[in-house]
Amino acid sequence: MLKVGAYQFPTSGDIDQNLEHIKTGIKCAAEQDVRLLVFPECALTGYPPKDIPSVKNVDFDKVESSIAHLRKLSTENGIFLIFGTAEHQNGKFYSSANTLSPNDEDISNYRKRALWGWDLDNFSPGGNNSKCFDVDGYHIGVRICYEVRFPEYFRELYKDNVDLGIVLFSDTSDEDYKERYDLIKAHLLTRAVENVCSIVSVNNCNKWQTAPTIAINDGVVCAEVPRHQTGLLIYELQNREYGFSAKGRKVISDSLTKD
Repeated sequence: MLKVGAYQFPTSGDIDQNLEHIKTGIKCAAEQDVRLLVFPECALTGYPPKDIPSVKNVDFDKVESSIAHLRKLSTENGIFLIFGTAEHQNGKFYSSANTLSPNDEDISNYRKRALWGWDLDNFSPGGNNSKCFDVDGYHIGVRICYEVRFPEYFRELYKDNVDLGIVLFSDTSDEDYKERYDLIKAHLLTRAVENVCSIVSVNNCNKWQTAPTIAINDGVVCAEVPRHQTGLLIYELQNREYGFSAKGRKVISDSLTKD
């Protein structure tokens, strides 16, 4: 069994403030023996232009020092951390999901590929960097926000035989938009069913929250943090056992994904 946590909090453009929220999440997770803890898209830096005017306003020196501090906390608490941040490399900016290992192993970060609207004003697409990784024998893959709309990104995870898909969101509205929340929740349920896997998502909760922090096993909601509330979701990922329907989807999906 792998105990997974997802910590929902209101992100801002203040890195120090975001870091304090993340540290609180780590403390809460450590007290409950969480092994893998995830935070929203751009949780460390804030998400442009919602939290900051532009990705160019990010203090990347402070980002680097904050990540060094989180690396230390990961090791001290024995927790794998996945958190969103803006990344600056070779003159390009990315919306990245950084993964830190308590064993100080080299785990590749995932960069968001599906960009539209203001994402195109701030970020470059990540390219084909769909590398998954293992935590205590469980195979895990990451996707970011808008990518949930496209089954192709998750079919990649199926072909890589993931046990768990992680989805980082920064999806909020200036007014109540429950219909969008329900639609994105339906996308997550569908991605879990069609790829015969578990999914854990995490969103920030500033303003009106329009995507869930939720855990789904195949097509069943196992846990969900209430909208607009800071909180820690905990999900116990078990070794997969395929029932009649899941076996059918697995057999047919295998035939459809043969090279």
